[in-house]
Parts: sequence; C-alpha cells; structure tokens
Amino acid sequence: MHNFALIGSAGYIAPRHMKAIQSTGNNLVAALDHSDSMGVIDSFFPDADFFTEFERFDRHVDLLRRVNDGREVHYVSIASPNYLHDSHVRFALRSGADAICEKPLVLNPWNIDGLREVERDSGKKVNTILQLRLHPAIIELRDKVKSQSRVRKYEVDLTYITARGRWYLQSWKGDEKKSGGIATNIGIHFYDMLHFIFGRLCENVVHYCSPTKVSGYLEYENAHVRWFLSVDEHDIPLPSLSAGHRTYRSITVDGEEIEFSNGFTDLHTLSYEEIISGRGFGLEENRVAVETVSEIRNATPQGIKGEYHPFLKR
Repeated sequence: MHNFALIGSAGYIAPRHMKAIQSTGNNLVAALDHSDSMGVIDSFFPDADFFTEFERFDRHVDLLRRVNDGREVHYVSIASPNYLHDSHVRFALRSGADAICEKPLVLNPWNIDGLREVERDSGKKVNTILQLRLHPAIIELRDKVKSQSRVRKYEVDLTYITARGRWYLQSWKGDEKKSGGIATNIGIHFYDMLHFIFGRLCENVVHYCSPTKVSGYLEYENAHVRWFLSVDEHDIPLPSLSAGHRTYRSITVDGEEIEFSNGFTDLHTLSYEEIISGRGFGLEENRVAVETVSEIRNATPQGIKGEYHPFLKR
C-alpha cells in the first residue's frame, strides 16, 4: 500500500483522484485546499488529515517523512489551479515523493525544463494524467493511423463545447494568467490526443479567440485538423441543447464520427494503475501539447479565412 497526499482536494476533479487512490488499494493520508467544503472526502478517506493552509500541510508532510512510522507520503497528487502546478510538483519532489499532476502540467514549455532539473536532483518522478492516451477508441485509431500508408493526410474536425455559467469568468479559470485561457484549460488533453494519434505538429494557426471560445487549425504529420472549443452554451447545436445537454463533444476523421464519450470516468483509475506500475506519462510526453497551447495563447487570430472550423460561421 502506498500513501498519498492530495493538493486541490476540494476541486471538481479531486473525487476522481480519491476514487483512483481507493480503487488501486492505496491510502490518502493528507489533503490540502483553501476551501473547507470537503464533505466528499468522507466517502473515500475520512481519516485523512486535512489542511487549508499550505504551510501547515508542508510541515505535516515533512513530519510524516521524518517520523518514519510507515505513514510517509509516497505520491503527491496535484489537482490545484493550473498556474500552481509547477510549484506543487516541485514541492512533491523535494518532499521525497513522486508527483501525479493533472493537466496542464505547466503553462509554458520552459517550465518543463526546470522540472526536469528538480526531478534529476531529487531522484523522484513526475507523472501526469494524460488519460485519453489510455482510451480504447483513441488507441485503436492511433494503431490504425500507424498501420496505414497514405499519400493524403486525414481530415479531422474536433469540436468540444462544455457550457459554463457566469461564475466561470469570475474564477481563476477565467483569468488567462492563472488558467492559460480556454485552449489550455479545457483543450490541452485534446491537443495531446491529436499529437498522440497523428504525430509531429507542423503548423498552428488561430482563427478566433475570446474569453469564452477559441478556434483554429493544426496540421500534424498525418492530419489536417480544424478545431473549436467553447464554454458558451449558445454554441451547443440546437438538438443537443433542446435535449438538455450542456456538453457537446465530437471528433470526425474523414467524415466518420469517432465515439469516445464513454469510459471517461474510469480513466483516472487506469492512469493510477499505470503510474504505480512504473508506466506513467512523464515530462516529455507533455511537451508538444504545452508548446501547442502556448503558441495558441500568444498568436494573433487571423479571422475567418483559410481552413477554419465550420462552427465559426455561426
């Protein structure tokens, strides 16, 4: 049994980490969040120590390491706001624990280089949650792409709309300096997926960007990709919206829909199984996606011209 600590334990994604820790037969010994709305932890680890101040959490994790009574932390899971990931990964490594970090690992590519130095100095490992790489439908598509020899690249349309209320722009997620913007916050795992399936990134164009939506064109070694991301419910196609759906997810390859909506909730547990077995995704697996969103964030939108996503016409 391994001991875990969890940073960002009151957040949206934290219960998936708690479930993954529990389902893999491990124990959560300490949790940290500035919010004390932590009733969810009772369903998983009611005996875990909980802190709302990082300084007390830091002292506690250090004490567990020094006492050497079997409660020392082996893994620190990180589900805090995006801009804090870099700092919290460093804390994990310097505390003598491996890190398991939610995406995005960092906001800027050069932060990966800094983490590599800390990883080398500490002798510990940075693992990341890139769960789409473990999705059976995505693996099947990747294997198909790798097995086929084509003169023409695949034509791909990626659309992801997840409606958010007015709170979104008032939270850290609406602050580009903290979240990295829409492309980083809700899209980085899709960019990693595209790189994982279609290979090297060759071109990155942004057509439109606002606080609630962003769209552009990516060319990979084996695909042309038009993409559209949004948190605006008005972008959801009317049939889905009328049916009460607040999320719309679609990826088509050469006009054929790829179904990968099912199975999302268990991929964190599978990710933990892979990490504990020594097969986790490390720093370099994140580089292309982090570079992609960094370029998107700093690009000048070109407007509706060229290979733009059809949703932009709406």
